[in-house]
Amino acid sequence: MELSIRDIAKVVGATNNWQEWADIRVSAVEFDTRKIEGGALFVPLQGGTRDGHEFIQTAVNKGAVLAFWSESIKELPEDFPVLVVPDTLVAFQQLAKYYLGTIGPKVIGVTGSNGKTTTKDMIASVLSQQFVTYKTQGNYNNHIGLPYTILHMPAYTEMLILEMGMDHFGEIEVLSQLATPDVAAITMIGESHIEFLGSRQGIAQAKMEIVAGLKPEGLLVVPGDEPLLESLLESVTAEVIKFGRVETSDISGQLVSETKATTTFTVPSLGEEAVTIPVLGHYNINNALIALTIGDYFGMGLAKMARGLESMNLTASRTEWLTAWNGAEILSDVYNANPTAMSLVLDTFSQLPTEGNRLVVLADMGELGEQSAALHKSMAKHIDGAKISSVYLLGQQMAVLYETLLPIFGPERVLHFKVEDKPELINRLKGEVQPADMLLLKGSNSMKLIEIVENLLEN
Repeated sequence: MELSIRDIAKVVGATNNWQEWADIRVSAVEFDTRKIEGGALFVPLQGGTRDGHEFIQTAVNKGAVLAFWSESIKELPEDFPVLVVPDTLVAFQQLAKYYLGTIGPKVIGVTGSNGKTTTKDMIASVLSQQFVTYKTQGNYNNHIGLPYTILHMPAYTEMLILEMGMDHFGEIEVLSQLATPDVAAITMIGESHIEFLGSRQGIAQAKMEIVAGLKPEGLLVVPGDEPLLESLLESVTAEVIKFGRVETSDISGQLVSETKATTTFTVPSLGEEAVTIPVLGHYNINNALIALTIGDYFGMGLAKMARGLESMNLTASRTEWLTAWNGAEILSDVYNANPTAMSLVLDTFSQLPTEGNRLVVLADMGELGEQSAALHKSMAKHIDGAKISSVYLLGQQMAVLYETLLPIFGPERVLHFKVEDKPELINRLKGEVQPADMLLLKGSNSMKLIEIVENLLEN
């Protein structure tokens, strides 16, 4: 980014006298003073445990050349340029929208209950084979992260892939209207955040907010196997392409083979060439179909798109294979969890070949509201005692699954631990996991299963 204070002041409608600094150039935007370097605009955000305005001197010391300033904070810094605005977050978003308009990339918005980060990575890998591409970094996918991503986009970007997350109604609508995507994609409708949205129908409605800013002549990519979307699609003016099963979709994939690290499939509607993705699970074919649909929409051929998918780089902490201290294989999927995602990975893990035993560690899934007990209990039908030798359950919500599995597995093969007993669980695993075994860990990020993973990796 390269803008003058004059440009920025006009965009955000600054109400104070900024003219004496008008020609100073700003080259970056940060709301975290730890990331500030010379030439940055500092955006002090309010609403957390600390008010960002408290850190203005730190920002100045680290090289900031400008700051937004809330009009509610009457005492302004001396001899340092600030732009006074009603709301620093709104100004941040206004600046992002302006910058997006000046660069003018094609924008692809991605949302969904599960798989949106993997799908974002796949889309970026496909499009980068032909276009200069930039994507949401990490999980910067909310009302702060999305404008941050836009403002860090290189000036020569041709394709911008934006992940859009939410847990309440109205949040995706704001993001979509800010980004005004040319293409929007919904990966799936699951149970994430059902505590706040009431039902899967509510979740579907919240995800469909992604069309709020979708260009009328654009493209919407949705799962063809989701009846909850059908009535919501009737008012969409953009082109709609459905992915999934042949019977219900415009584009489908046919599984050829899968290993612990790869999945190979064909897409008959695009060509005969087989596509290999470096991720576990046939369920990831649907995520890849979204990327292929978007690449095809922008005129790319199957061979080039397949090369992109084959060489894709996944965002850290998603499903990945690791090696334990003793050589056992660990399938770590500890960033987040919802019932659909957990059931899919359990089904896949149960079929993987191994010379030893298959063991699973499952932790609580959050934000499931009144349906939490039933949804946790439903995981039992995805845990086959003939294929899974031991089950370790962590957290209060997993107690109901423990009670369900106990008569089937017995007290020696299924164990339940309170969160505060995590060290005991780690010691138990270190005593029971053998070098030839395969171990799956899955749970919500708040349960911090990554601590168990890190302990199992230690020599």
